[in-house]
Formats: sequence, structure tokens, C-alpha cells
Amino acid sequence: MGDSSFNLPPGFRFYPTDEELLVHFLHRKATLLPYHPDVIPDLDLYPYDPWDLDGKAMSEGKKWYFYSRRTSNRVTESGYWQSMGVEDAIYSSGGKKIGVKKYSTFYIGEPSEGVKTNWIMHEYKDHSKWVVCRVYEEEEDGGGTELSCLDEVFLSLDDLDEISFPNS
Repeated sequence: MGDSSFNLPPGFRFYPTDEELLVHFLHRKATLLPYHPDVIPDLDLYPYDPWDLDGKAMSEGKKWYFYSRRTSNRVTESGYWQSMGVEDAIYSSGGKKIGVKKYSTFYIGEPSEGVKTNWIMHEYKDHSKWVVCRVYEEEEDGGGTELSCLDEVFLSLDDLDEISFPNS
């Protein structure tokens, strides 16, 4: 399952929008309608730490996708998922509300004493007992913004103002 080309033709990538995750995957699963490609596995999330998802969930790049049943138990062997307290309504292209995206962060340790990690989960839910999850590790920015080559050239031009040239 961890192979990103699982059931996908060569050259295709799994990069669904929020609407696609709800309409073409979660809704169809909840109503027992067939969906193609059938690439997202069922997984009981909470026994697994996020770094253990590789090979168990559908992966595309450094993101993992899976279905799970709704549950309030968010504890794993090493830590727990804590809601960020943010939920976004997801609307269809026609403007109809089709579900909600909930954000959570993974903490290592015991609840209320854990250490926050860079692991993020988007949990997409509708009216059913199922959710579809996207889990990824957020990249650290290293404390600053990386400059492009052009930015560096322009910044170096400022240094020319400080150079004194001999009069000819």
C-alpha cells in the first residue's frame, strides 16, 4: 500500500483536492458505492505513530492517506493527536457544504504533558462514521527565508554603493 503507484497508471500522481477527498472517496465509501481507483486503505490510525504509516497507508510523496472510523481515542504508543481547534467547512464547486476538515498535531508523551512535533493530520469528515485522513510532517523553515539567486544578486548590488572608485 505504501507504493505511490499502487493501482495508478504510469505518470499519474495522487494529489486530490479537499473536495475530491470528500466527494469521490469518503462519500462513496460511506454509501458503499464503487470508487476508482480504490487506492486508499482502511486503517485504524490510533495504534500507529505517524512515522509508522509508510507501507500501511496510501502515500504520495511525503503524505499518507487512509480511511479510519471516527473515534475519540487519539492515543498511540508514543503519543497522541491533539486537535488544533480549527475546522474548515469544505464546499463543492457548486457552493454546497459537503463536509469539514479538522486539523490535529501529534505530541510525543502523555496527554497534557506531551512535546509538540511537526506531524500534522487533516481529518475530512461528513455525516458518516468514516473519515479520510491526510498525514504529513511539516517541513521546518530553518529559522529564515531562503533567498533565490536573483534576490542574492540584487542584494549584492547594494554592496556596490559602499565601494569607492578612484576618480579618472
